[in-house]
Amino acid sequence: MKEPAQEWLAQAVRQVEADPDAIHRLFPQAERRGGPGARRALLGALRGHHATIRGLYEAGDSGERLAILTVLHELDAEGTAVGLVEDALRTNDARLVAAALGPYGAAWLDDHSFRQGVLKCVFMSIPLAAVAELDRRFDAELARMLSDYAAELRAAGRPVPGDVLERI
Repeated sequence: MKEPAQEWLAQAVRQVEADPDAIHRLFPQAERRGGPGARRALLGALRGHHATIRGLYEAGDSGERLAILTVLHELDAEGTAVGLVEDALRTNDARLVAAALGPYGAAWLDDHSFRQGVLKCVFMSIPLAAVAELDRRFDAELARMLSDYAAELRAAGRPVPGDVLERI
């Protein structure tokens, strides 16, 4: 016999597969009723439903937005949801900023937005190890930006983060 959480999740996934709009009702209660990983499972049932994913993100709280950003690279292979990543980079929630620079953001953000996101990580004390594909996307302009920021920190008598020093 299935546990109540497993049963709820299996039923919820079937509902979303049959009617993608059902996720708007199920997603907010997913973690409470379906347990850890429930949001990921429900989102997996939405592959290809980009407008629904966008609506879910826009209506979601920070935990729901984080769940979406974390699996976006599995849901959208065309880069149509890059606006969600750009939105997350405008927040002051370190979890969302770090998730925005995960695999999806690394794949789809333009160079300018990616660089700004990396600099925001440094401002927010998010370790650069959280940035997906940083070695591949690192360029002379990002090195210059980090170097300029390090000079500002030194001038203010503040320490430069070690992961920034390793890059400049």
